[in-house]
Parts: sequence; C-alpha cells; structure tokens
Amino acid sequence: MRRIKLTVAYDGTNYCGWQVQPNGITIEEVLNKAICTLTGEEIAVIGASRTDSGVHAMGNIAVFDTGSRIPAERFSYALNQRLPEDIVVTKSEEVSLDWHPRYQNSLKTYEYHILNAKTPVPTKRLYNCFVSFDLDVNRMRQGAQYLLGEHDFAAFCCIRTNAKTTVRTVTDLQIQQNPLKPEEITIRITGNGFLYNMVRIIAGVLIRVGRGFYEPEKVLELLEGRERKKEAVTAPPQGLCLMEIVYENDGFCVSNSRS
Repeated sequence: MRRIKLTVAYDGTNYCGWQVQPNGITIEEVLNKAICTLTGEEIAVIGASRTDSGVHAMGNIAVFDTGSRIPAERFSYALNQRLPEDIVVTKSEEVSLDWHPRYQNSLKTYEYHILNAKTPVPTKRLYNCFVSFDLDVNRMRQGAQYLLGEHDFAAFCCIRTNAKTTVRTVTDLQIQQNPLKPEEITIRITGNGFLYNMVRIIAGVLIRVGRGFYEPEKVLELLEGRERKKEAVTAPPQGLCLMEIVYENDGFCVSNSRS
C-alpha cells in the first residue's frame, strides 16, 4: 500500500465546496470517482482544506492510499484525462503512509480578489467580489495590521465552527493594488491555519474599513471582543482562492494546526 499526495487546482463555481455532501456535487466526490476509475479501488481522498461552495484553489492538497503500481508522478497525468476541465491535478508524489495533510505543520496562503469599479465586469464575476463604492486601500492596510501575529480569532469565524481552539497565527497580510489596473485589489493572507469562513470575514470587515463604514481600529475592537457580531460581515465566496499550502518539510516550522 502507498500514499499518494496530490496538489489540486480547481474552479469552484460549479461545485458545492470540497467535502462530499448529499446536496450537490463536490470536488472531493469528483476526485474520488476519477481515482476509483483509474485504479479499480474504492478510494476516499483526504483533503487539507475543505473550501466552501464557489471558492477556488490553485494549490489544495489531498492524499489517498492505493495498491496500484502506477508511478506516483504519473497519477497527475492519468487523472487529468478523467477529470473535468475545471479540476486539474498539478502534481502527484508519494509520501509516507502516516503523512496527513491536515495534521502536518503548514502555512496556508489565500487570496481574496476585489473588483473595485463603477460597473461589474461579466467575465470577472466568478472570481472577484464586486464593490462599486470607492475603497481606501491605505485604510484597509491600517486595519489589516491588527490581525498579524497570534490571536484568538473567535470574532472572525462562523459560529458553526467545531474547532477545538480559535487561536491562529497570521504570519503575513497584505493589501495589494495593481498599479496598472487600480480597480484590482487583492487581500493576500498567510497563516498556520484558518477557521471556518475566517478569510471571508476578514475580507468583509476590511472592505467595510475601505468604504469608510468602520475606522481601522474597528478591526482591533472586534478581535479583542472574541465574539462573532453582526459587524463582522462575510464577503462572498467567489473572490476567494486557496493559493498554496507549504509544509514544514518544505522548510517552514510553525505551530501545529488541525483546521
């Protein structure tokens, strides 16, 4: 028996998130079926991040166990022939049988994409959050600084979370504005783990700071309150993309997180 690690990119528009559920088709379900067809085995992948409906990924991680003799690096090519165009395995490799994508020390990076324009752009609607009111990027940057470091992010997660702890460490948080296309604003955040809806709530609050609804210090007020309030709004899913997950054995050492 071998354990194969997959790096998976996908457009989440047509899926009900990552995790298998009875209400609609998911990324995990499609991967399972493709691997089962390829190997002839009953396969259930284990994913690193259970992204929500409509959320995208460039570098989610999943593993599965197989008795197949297919070389590890060839799984990506074979699976891509069986997957729909909106799901691609960008890399496949063998890892130890005890390697688990959620229980390894890691750094995850997400990007939240905002289109700050007077009118929507139809071709960008599936990959950006449209905001028609002017955003002050400097105010957003000021608010973002309060989130750096280790904090209790209870105010920035869905109340349905089943996490054992709401303490997480944000190692980097940048608000980037394209100098050639200033209407394109990206919130790029890296940390050792994220709670359910945490990045989307951070994006929602920072957008309100940028619009002038909140002062930058509102971010600190919410953070120190450690309680989810209606002011901590959740931004739409389509602007969110999981960019990469980098593990400790790739050169990073961070606090362990199981979210």
